[in-house]
Amino acid sequence: MSGVLYLCATPIGNLEDITYRVIRTLKEVDLIAAEDTRHSIKLLNHFDIKTPMTSYHEFNKVDKAKYLVEKLLGGSNIALITDAGTPGISDPGEELVRQAYEAGITVTSLPGACAAITALTISGLPTRRFAFEAFLPTDKKDRIRILEELKKETRTIILYEAPHRLCKTLYELRDSLGDRKLTIVKELTKKHEMAWQTTIESAIARFEEEDPKGEYVLVIEGCSIEDIEEQEQSRWDAITIAEHMQIYIDRGMDKKEAMKKVAKDRGISKREVYQEFIQKDS
Repeated sequence: MSGVLYLCATPIGNLEDITYRVIRTLKEVDLIAAEDTRHSIKLLNHFDIKTPMTSYHEFNKVDKAKYLVEKLLGGSNIALITDAGTPGISDPGEELVRQAYEAGITVTSLPGACAAITALTISGLPTRRFAFEAFLPTDKKDRIRILEELKKETRTIILYEAPHRLCKTLYELRDSLGDRKLTIVKELTKKHEMAWQTTIESAIARFEEEDPKGEYVLVIEGCSIEDIEEQEQSRWDAITIAEHMQIYIDRGMDKKEAMKKVAKDRGISKREVYQEFIQKDS
């Protein structure tokens, strides 16, 4: 029979934030796949776990996943751990899970710490609906596209950021989203844990004077429905009714349907749209 792949959540700071079940599983499995074995050996030593480890990280995730799947198919039970938190969340674990499912292997998750959820719960911002973006893409075009999408995101937004990129990201967020409420969280579960409720502008002012240190989680206020409507209205105010009509016609709408859409977008009557469009065509 095939073995089982266990996704084991590890502490994000305080070593007491690990479950009895995870400790027992790490002791019982045949192999532990760790993001950084040099880092994880400290955790294993602390809990007297002697199970052998192998490295599984971003740069070997595809080929190493194939190797681990072969071990699982051979009957080995394997635990996957990340440097901190829950495997598969903003780390290469998702590739191993995907390959394991394709091979028909049983996958189970042993829940525990997750920086995104921990930060959200102490942010003071709405928690019912949220969008987790992890780290913004490093590719410039992808980054611009994601920031453009976030302009209209009504859910609370969660981002991860490294200290050396924090200021740049704050500038980009201000330019894209405007000055929104923001809770900056770092050193989660540690002695000097910080959850600072502020705004994007105030955060920029602080970190222009103070060097960021540590790994950050940014929890950002979502866009209100009113702000979205205002953005849309500004967009339509910047073009003529005839140009507005042409947008919908180019999408395949007939003139009658396009007039209805334009009238609704601009908050005017269909008659006004008709008169403007006829004048343009005459």
